[in-house]
Amino acid sequence: MTTFGRFTRTLVALLLAAASLPALAVAPFKADYRASYMGLQADGVMQLERQQGNRWRYSLQVRNQMADLRQSTVFDEHNGHLRPLSSEDTANLLIKRRNIQADYDWADRQATWRGDLRADRRGPVALRDGDMDALLINLAIARDLAAGRPLNYRMVDEGRIKQMRYTVGGKETLQLDGRSIEVTRVSRVDGDKELIAWISSEYPVPLRLLQRKGGRDELDLTIKAVH
Repeated sequence: MTTFGRFTRTLVALLLAAASLPALAVAPFKADYRASYMGLQADGVMQLERQQGNRWRYSLQVRNQMADLRQSTVFDEHNGHLRPLSSEDTANLLIKRRNIQADYDWADRQATWRGDLRADRRGPVALRDGDMDALLINLAIARDLAAGRPLNYRMVDEGRIKQMRYTVGGKETLQLDGRSIEVTRVSRVDGDKELIAWISSEYPVPLRLLQRKGGRDELDLTIKAVH
């Protein structure tokens, strides 16, 4: 998985669950982000779109002159849970292209993957109620934080199962459209990697997302506008 993929699929896994949550209803939005990827400036767009029936498509794109990075997850709401149904992760770099697609079959309760990944990471992996891919955890974090629920999740992504726990830090203030907005900082540490999100109860997505590795910033997304 690319650096971008690891970040969003463990934060999205802080860019949007196993949550039953009337506190923040799922609703369409589009958010524009100012991004820094591997030290280069970029533009980021996060979007939630309604599809047919009870299905939604959640997507994130970060693009600059060196790379075009896209992720999307199609999901539904079932018994209070956000369930991933399919996903796609694409990285177009100057000298390399990578594409991975996933199917979450809840009738057979298994997930499988195809594309540019090793054979031993293609699955199948058995699914449990509440399982999510990393991108969908973003929605869960914002919703669960607003409801005062524990930020603990089981991620099923690219042939792996991983327990993810985010800790709540202090309150801070961020600027958006000339306004000062109070946010809560949540984070997760995994070895030398740190994943951080700044979340406001006013917005369905994090206002800022940051991935650090070895004490250095790798990917930084700061919101510019929500439509």
